[in-house]
Amino acid sequence: MAPYESDEATGAGQDEDLPTGRRKAARYVVPVAVVGVAAATIGLVPALADSGSPDLPKITAQQLIEKIAKSDVQQLSGTVKVSTDLGLPDLGGLESSLASGAAQGGDGSSADPTSKLTELVSGTHTLRVATDGPDRQKLSLLESGAEYSLIHDGKDVWGYDSKSNEVFHGTAADSGKKHRAEPPATPKDFADEALKSVDDTTSVTVDGTAQVAGRDAYKLLIKPKQSGTTVGAISIAVDARTGMPLKFTLTPKSGGAAVLDAGFTQVSFAKPAGSTFDFTPPKGAKVTEEKKDESRAPEHAPKSGEDFAQGLEGANVLGKGWTSIATFDTGAKGGLPSGSEGGAFGGFLGSLGDHVSGKFGKGTVFSTRLVNALITDDGKVYAGAVTKDTLVKAANEGK
Repeated sequence: MAPYESDEATGAGQDEDLPTGRRKAARYVVPVAVVGVAAATIGLVPALADSGSPDLPKITAQQLIEKIAKSDVQQLSGTVKVSTDLGLPDLGGLESSLASGAAQGGDGSSADPTSKLTELVSGTHTLRVATDGPDRQKLSLLESGAEYSLIHDGKDVWGYDSKSNEVFHGTAADSGKKHRAEPPATPKDFADEALKSVDDTTSVTVDGTAQVAGRDAYKLLIKPKQSGTTVGAISIAVDARTGMPLKFTLTPKSGGAAVLDAGFTQVSFAKPAGSTFDFTPPKGAKVTEEKKDESRAPEHAPKSGEDFAQGLEGANVLGKGWTSIATFDTGAKGGLPSGSEGGAFGGFLGSLGDHVSGKFGKGTVFSTRLVNALITDDGKVYAGAVTKDTLVKAANEGK
């Protein structure tokens, strides 16, 4: 047995003092972060297979959690991969087409970072990342024969799409840690959100050791105790020296490939060269300036499921722990468009979901490998990392 101590760490119900409708649904945070952050932000850092089981000093789950909390890596560079598999239906490339279409920014610029990186919502991608403190970061998304780069240098934020030779330029509200434009979707970011989820509905243990990107790491395993959730387990590989999460893997209860596999394949904690963050628009490039009346810079991207849920008008969070459900009223009576109003489109959407009925009337459940959503015919939506039966039960209870 590897020299680590596998103990179970659970926290008390952290949000008991909050109203049910505004409880911090931490378990809901993780799946929405996977979808929302991957679609709207910069810099997922993925994971390849572990190699070897290094001989490391014993550590408890609580000590490892504290080690992550104390980690403060300011300088690094590396190569990363990210694989996302939500299990969306393969409709002749519809998923990739939607992601590609979303890459066109609000101003029509393919270099707009808030939309360009929606491509990370599906498939496998290779990235290069570098950071030198809170004011200098760079991420490059490597594509076939092209490259997209996002650079933050002081108050300037640049996005450059080499394929279209387009440039996006924005400015941070000011420099400094509060407004840093670093990727909010690194393994550490995902780990921080997952660890907010730890309460009496969660089992947290040390699950051995591994090597990630050539570095010795402990493995922290987070598992739901509740039934009714689609989340199987979350595994976080934590650098034994720095305490920085190097790998984040979320697997569904249904088994199979990970929904999100994010981790370094190569990493260095040396100071990157200053020239790494230099950028001048190439000659002939089309430059689009950020609209000052819109919060579109990367630092404004949503960072948690709670932000997402509260950003939905009238949204509430029901339940506790891993079976938390966000619910809101769209105001659109009749549910999905149908008949002459919805035409073929309404019928197409309906064909993708499972039709259900109950005390709430009728509705349609749309499913991925992680997040499921029920849209009732009276315009209400129930969504979360829960099973179809859990959604139907919540709708039947009329909460």
